[in-house]
Amino acid sequence: MPETLPAPVVDAHTHLDACGAKTPQDVREMLDRANAAGVDRVVTVADDLDSARWAAEAATWDERVFAAVALHPTRTSDFGDDVKAELTRLAGLPRVVAIGETGLDYYWDYAPRVAQHEAFRWHVDLAKRTGKPLMIHDRDAHDDVLAVLDSEGAPDRVVFHCFSGDLAFARACAERGFVLSFAGTATFRNAHALREAARWVPGDQLLVETDAPFLTPHPFRGRPNEPYCAAYTLRDIATLREEDPADLATMITRTAERIFGLRDVAES
Repeated sequence: MPETLPAPVVDAHTHLDACGAKTPQDVREMLDRANAAGVDRVVTVADDLDSARWAAEAATWDERVFAAVALHPTRTSDFGDDVKAELTRLAGLPRVVAIGETGLDYYWDYAPRVAQHEAFRWHVDLAKRTGKPLMIHDRDAHDDVLAVLDSEGAPDRVVFHCFSGDLAFARACAERGFVLSFAGTATFRNAHALREAARWVPGDQLLVETDAPFLTPHPFRGRPNEPYCAAYTLRDIATLREEDPADLATMITRTAERIFGLRDVAES
């Protein structure tokens, strides 16, 4: 376990079910471990319909858990009206705080690009209709993701989950008002372009995440990931940016609360 952070931070993107959580007790134990490291809340994210249902339910089991629902771009080959109706229903639930993860993935060929684009545009519209932020999955598709957002008109709040671009792409996103969320990949010592982007991004447009169980941060790369590991990423980015970890954690928490409306949900 990492040393407890000097100020709490939010894991802006994780997959509790893929980490092995199945029951309310599993979720509580995972969040207890995260809390011990200073990670006090998480957004658990869906990638298919079953996962979306689970995430929405898990967010009611523990007040430290919030949910995001969508169909991952690699799963959009079958995106019929029944799927859209169910995602629309889930998106309206109060503890579902984002539409995601959605976007474009050109690394895998599990879904045709035409299908991915159609689904992405539909999710953009859903975010607008619900007034909830859009959580972007962008893998090897930077230019096309921006093109879709520009042509459709981006929602008021957009988060690039597991940001993977360079400084030029970070600038293009930040200029549009988008928020960049950095996972364990930003701690990898050979990720020079990504670390340059993490060093530069304005503090009020920065989030940290685990994307657990994937992308475990340095120095534990390759091992299983959990929300508590966001503490490692936070400290590494603070060092990279030459900022105090407490100050950075406080700023990131404010950004997460603003983007996802976490305080409003907790008080409702």
